[in-house]
Amino acid sequence: MLQQWEGFLEDLQHKDPIKFSAIKICRLQKKNENKIHIKVPSQAAKAEFETIRKDFLSSFQRKVNNFHIKSKYIEDETLKREIMTKRKLFDRFAEKNPVLRALDDLMKFDFS
Repeated sequence: MLQQWEGFLEDLQHKDPIKFSAIKICRLQKKNENKIHIKVPSQAAKAEFETIRKDFLSSFQRKVNNFHIKSKYIEDETLKREIMTKRKLFDRFAEKNPVLRALDDLMKFDFS
């Protein structure tokens, strides 16, 4: 199943890079012969996955010759990724070294 998913993602990356970037974080987990759990980080990712679910499942069902496969969505907060901005990176360093905060107050750094 995971090989089929990786191949599907690779094809999707070339066909629709925006959709690919939205669903590449989703994880699939086989529960038994007829059930797949789809772990998504948020409702937005679930909605995006829903647009390609039929294409993936139909190709997978043909590949394994099992047309009774059902899928279930599970929201998994651990899949969320934090976008690291320059300001967030500076704040992390400033927590470890308070002198940086004083230097920022003095110099008025621009992190845009």
